[in-house]
Amino acid sequence: MSQSQPWWKGCIIYQIYPRSFMDSNGDGIGDLKGATEKLPYVASLGVDAIWLSPFFTSPMKDFGYDVSDYRGVDPLFGTMVDFRALVSKAHRLNLKVIIDQVISHTSDAHPWFEESRRSRDNPKADWFVWADPKPDGTPPNNWLSIFGGSAWAWDTRRGQYYLHNFLASQPDLNFHNPEVRQAQLDNMRFWLDLGADGFRLDTVNFYFHNQSLADNPAVPAGENKTFVAQGMNPYTYQRHVNDLSQPENIGFLNDLRALMDEYPETTLVGEIGDDKPLERMAEYTAGNDRLHMAYSFDLLSDRHGPEYVRDVVRRYQEGLGDGWPCWALSNHDVVRVVSRWADGGEDLRLYPRVLMALLLSLRGSVSMYQGEELGLPEASVPYEELQDPYGISFWPEFRGRDGCRTPIVWEPVPKGGFTSGKPWLPVDRDHLEFAVSQQEADPASTLNAVRKLIHWRQQQPALVRGDITVLDNTGDALCWIREASEQSLLVALNLTGEELRLPLPCAISGPQEGHGFDGYLDGHELVLPPYQAFFAET
Repeated sequence: MSQSQPWWKGCIIYQIYPRSFMDSNGDGIGDLKGATEKLPYVASLGVDAIWLSPFFTSPMKDFGYDVSDYRGVDPLFGTMVDFRALVSKAHRLNLKVIIDQVISHTSDAHPWFEESRRSRDNPKADWFVWADPKPDGTPPNNWLSIFGGSAWAWDTRRGQYYLHNFLASQPDLNFHNPEVRQAQLDNMRFWLDLGADGFRLDTVNFYFHNQSLADNPAVPAGENKTFVAQGMNPYTYQRHVNDLSQPENIGFLNDLRALMDEYPETTLVGEIGDDKPLERMAEYTAGNDRLHMAYSFDLLSDRHGPEYVRDVVRRYQEGLGDGWPCWALSNHDVVRVVSRWADGGEDLRLYPRVLMALLLSLRGSVSMYQGEELGLPEASVPYEELQDPYGISFWPEFRGRDGCRTPIVWEPVPKGGFTSGKPWLPVDRDHLEFAVSQQEADPASTLNAVRKLIHWRQQQPALVRGDITVLDNTGDALCWIREASEQSLLVALNLTGEELRLPLPCAISGPQEGHGFDGYLDGHELVLPPYQAFFAET
């Protein structure tokens, strides 16, 4: 990689969901010591960084996304000593450490909220979003919670409603208050001083609300619903023009970037859930004074297929300007991509590999979720063992997020080698055949194929930092050219179960080797067997 290229630009980030990665003490919940133990495995994949989902002090009603102490490690996950040890080991292994920051809302057990709700005139009275009821006692407006129902909860102590975009136990902070903004910047500085290399910003466009509290308009009949598409969620019936993505957010992003610039080689990646995700990403990553990169839900949705993927890539190519995306196909909030995009009959030996080839060939940085390298499908979790409040509320049309959060299978044994205790979520028996130990021992495994692909990709300047040009008239094959100053590559992908033959879409100087795929040339025709790829210098 070019010395002038910042490490985050084109990097591969491996997401660790600590609860489900490795349990070191037998309580059935993964922890920081367990994650530290497995860092050599992560480093062996060839990735550049880890992203740790929340490990902060929390009542765990939303499993760490309800923070009650921004500077504390929850005892479930260990201690501050354990965090320091993880950072130290990661850095020795040349892994950067990115940690979640959930700063748009707190837990209702956070001392800030406990003080704020006591009265209307205490020092933190205006730290959260409070509003009087309408004359008939109903909530101030029609805003909805992503987790169902009104976004407003009544508090008898203040005789007012407070805003919560998620659970009622996750009150939204009032970012119009400069003291709130400064407090969160100070909390982030705390972790930077401890060696964090960056932050993944949860719901980065949710920080500010429209102070007029105007109603959101309805989505007109026949138009696409919003980014939250699972189940029968009424949240999708509104255009979220007043509760999200307010113009004041840009000023706070400037402040965030100024903080990060005090710590060289750090980065910010934002999660954007918005009615217009590309527009928001372009706005939030433009120039050098906002986010370094961001991701949206375009490839985390149920929609897939060559035309859809081609359209997404082209729209980002044409609409993102000088902004930088961070692509993901799976994470802790959505059904695993192997299952989400499956139409039936997919070869689970090959399909995960070509999906990874897709992810690693896009212009931008990459976030891969734990277990993606194993080809894990979505786990089956019985209703009686569900933990996710989202899934419990919307069952059975939407089964929640537990199926993508079950423990990683390290060994083909009943508890997956994850714990000696009772796992917090059951280990799916169907996952045992994907166990790390078995795949490590099999040269033809998905794990070894993905590891080979990642190491090869990291040596291709065009794939790490090059521009992208989507090629037309390639049928069901996805084809694009990635071009950097020292290299230009044709990428051709077959995400279908049928062999594809097409005229070579551009002149090439020779096929690339070392990536592990079996696409080939037959004269002037490009042949892509099912779930295969082809890479060539142009």
